[in-house]
Amino acid sequence: MEEIQAALNAHMDLMADLVGNLTVELRSGLKPAYENLMGFYHAINWKEPWLIGLISFHALLLILVILSRKNINFQMCLFLLALGGVHLAERLNHLLARNWRSFAGQNYFDPNGVFLSVLWSGPLLIIALVILVNMLFSLCYLIVKWKKTELKHRARAARKKDE
Repeated sequence: MEEIQAALNAHMDLMADLVGNLTVELRSGLKPAYENLMGFYHAINWKEPWLIGLISFHALLLILVILSRKNINFQMCLFLLALGGVHLAERLNHLLARNWRSFAGQNYFDPNGVFLSVLWSGPLLIIALVILVNMLFSLCYLIVKWKKTELKHRARAARKKDE
């Protein structure tokens, strides 16, 4: 019995050390990510008209998605357009990298496409996720409605059979 107790205590000590090390690593691991995010944020001139237009486009698209949440066909078109925009992000990045002088104060369009991924693809993927969640809710509602109708039909058929 004492051996089991000793093994349990050793196991609990090991688990406590692992959890302690994990929390220390998480705390130190998030600080560089936060610093990189703040560096990214401060490197951008948010008053440039094209950036304001891009953010406004994403906001209006999100409002359109929310207002049209009952129209499933329109939502599917928006979903496909959003994913199509994400698909074309690489080509768009190359095009914008070649022509940045005509609309921007500095070249934001690196060869890896990080900037465009964050400010173009990221919001479009979030909007596509909102549409997908709405579709899942609509699908659940339709399944419940279909099952209720099926049960009502079975009840009517059973009543007719009894008569």
